[in-house]
Amino acid sequence: MQMTVDLFDSIINTSQDCVFWKDKDRRFIGVNQAFLDFYGFESEDVLIGKNDEDMGWHSDPEPFKQDELRVLSGKSTYKVQGKCIIKGQERDIIASKRPLYKDGEIVGLVGSFIDITDVIRRKNKNDGSQVLYSISDLRQYSFFDKIIDEISLEEILDPLTGILNRSYSIKFVQALIAEKIPFSFSIIDLDNFKSINDSFGHSAGDKVLATVSRALVKFSKPYGLAGRFGGDEFLFIDLKNIEDENKLNFFENLYGNSKALRKEIYFENGEAFITGTSGCASFPDDAEDFSELFGLVDKMLYLGKTRGRNCYSIYDKEKHRDIEIHKIAENGIFTNMANLKNSLEKEKGIKNKLRKAIEVLKLRDLFFVDEKGKMSSTMDESFVEDASDLCNLMENDLFSERTLDLIKKRSPKFYAALTRNGFESVLISRIRKGGAVKGYVVCAVRRSLRIWQETECALLFYLSELLAQD
Repeated sequence: MQMTVDLFDSIINTSQDCVFWKDKDRRFIGVNQAFLDFYGFESEDVLIGKNDEDMGWHSDPEPFKQDELRVLSGKSTYKVQGKCIIKGQERDIIASKRPLYKDGEIVGLVGSFIDITDVIRRKNKNDGSQVLYSISDLRQYSFFDKIIDEISLEEILDPLTGILNRSYSIKFVQALIAEKIPFSFSIIDLDNFKSINDSFGHSAGDKVLATVSRALVKFSKPYGLAGRFGGDEFLFIDLKNIEDENKLNFFENLYGNSKALRKEIYFENGEAFITGTSGCASFPDDAEDFSELFGLVDKMLYLGKTRGRNCYSIYDKEKHRDIEIHKIAENGIFTNMANLKNSLEKEKGIKNKLRKAIEVLKLRDLFFVDEKGKMSSTMDESFVEDASDLCNLMENDLFSERTLDLIKKRSPKFYAALTRNGFESVLISRIRKGGAVKGYVVCAVRRSLRIWQETECALLFYLSELLAQD
């Protein structure tokens, strides 16, 4: 068979290794799909024409630079161990590189690498790796039944978590699609996982991954198989809960009763409340091939993150068919700040400005608590509540709470106002002009354990600064 461009692309993009090629100035020319997935890029456009230093992937880039300069002088390297930074975490990799020739001259280099972080931690730390699926568990599925006698469990399972590794998770999904077997496909991304590693160490992070994996398998075993996509991202392939109502029940129970998410995990040096954000779509109802299915799931995951994380989003054609990730992302914090400022400049009075802020920020409602503690709605003139003890919460200009426990203790009147109206999580910003408090802006939602993101806190604080100028 003669090598063609299409055949080359097919080979490169089915490889589970991260493959890249560069020009003689060490600038990226192209990468494969596994490379994009590893770094979480939608396309190669973000790195074409840049080198490793431009991308900031190495805490110490010099060894990688010298390694590539040796390759460009004609020497190949094989299985060189190093470190790179992915999603704020330092990962261990093994890379191989060789020169690219054209008409006898070196015009660049091609390389590949794999992530060996978990293998190293397992060897060096004896971190309690686990096996959560047995051969008999996997034999229930025709894909694994055909291959299980030829390969070991160690090759199929992720060494740290004991669930399917990335490679065999994807192979399983692709086999189901080839056999036209209906299933739902989910990605579960643990929220703010980096902060756990930073605050308590990697051993704590490993404990979280192992603990969540055990609980996820215990809860989901009757329905399908769980896998680790990489880092703090889990996959779930569900062959039972395919209908919309069943998927909804599955996620309601996962987030409510499974003890896999929304739970405290304790370490020697502290504790962390673990939550996750999930995206889900189904084959063949929502998508006809793997690429399309993965794109929908990724879109739903991103949508959940924009809604404050700690939630799930199930693809619905009527609601979501026209949603695109770049459209969700295009309203970044600086764009929102600029739009907010421009819009509010044309309005007079706090209530009118808050109504305009709701329109710009696409919120359901914002509440204003005046200097005397009267709480009113910007959208419902009949809404009036007593929040005169809200000030007891405000040790700083910004207050966020995923539950109402602290509010109940410090501000019972404000707590009563919230619970009467079904609110379960709040974000509050104080409006100050000089040293005087002019009131408070309250963003309240009817969802418990809402995780307020830094961008949301920044926008509400900025809104308060704009209102203080009124």
